Amino acid sequence: MANSLPSIVGVLGGGRMGAGVAHAFLTSGAQVVVVEQNDEAAAAARERVLRDVTGSVERGKVSGTTAEYEAKLTVTTDQAAFADTGLVIEAVPEDFDLKVASLQSVERHLADDAYLATNTSSMSVDGLAEQLKRPQNFCGLHFFNPVPASKLVEVVIGNQTSDELKALTAQWTEAIGKTPVTVNDAPGFASSRLGLALGLEAIRMVEEGVASAEDIDNAMVLGYKHPIGPLALTDIVGIDVRLNIAEYLETKLGARFSPPQLMRDMVARGDLGRKSGKGFYDYND
Repeated sequence: MANSLPSIVGVLGGGRMGAGVAHAFLTSGAQVVVVEQNDEAAAAARERVLRDVTGSVERGKVSGTTAEYEAKLTVTTDQAAFADTGLVIEAVPEDFDLKVASLQSVERHLADDAYLATNTSSMSVDGLAEQLKRPQNFCGLHFFNPVPASKLVEVVIGNQTSDELKALTAQWTEAIGKTPVTVNDAPGFASSRLGLALGLEAIRMVEEGVASAEDIDNAMVLGYKHPIGPLALTDIVGIDVRLNIAEYLETKLGARFSPPQLMRDMVARGDLGRKSGKGFYDYND
């Protein structure tokens, strides 16, 4: 289904999520343009994407060679490189003002019929769309970490998203080997709202001394057939990332999303999960 993809796809931001999104489209047949904020970040983004690609090649998950995929990848600091893209996905940190500024900047470089999407995990798609000139060409495409291994893309449809774009999102998602789950714009959408509710309660249980992180996770894995426990998942996502989402959802949905003090304390001391080497589990070994 690669022919249902735009021939050139852009990604704004080449961090862990952005690199994963780039990998998904690159290995599905599209040319990919990644734009980063400076040369150092661009070099790191290129390394992340190619590392993911090489891993997929070595495991036989994709056909072709790393060199063939690399030839279709452009990493730059110039947003003018988005001019010929049919779709650009924004993957910058979860800060509303930053996302608005980033999306507005990208939109200025796009053709009138090109599409723009945000990878936000919780922010209002309608709230972002209100800041754009072509809100009908905008939606949410919420990818999950790690993108190469995840089969889900949460498609978030705003009030002004066109019917044409809604149909295309399903085609694009299936073309990159993933399954779309379509939701209307609401705080936390479906996945973040439900997943975070479970994660926050698990953190409260650790905080209250109900059980160890390992035992809480095992209860959900063995008893409810979850592939991973809520605390191990929080370590993968990033405790700081989940804290930001919880604080946002608390403002929109009330006190049930109030972050536990343990969560704030862990972030304050730098225990952010896998990326820092320590969270609810120790990864230094």
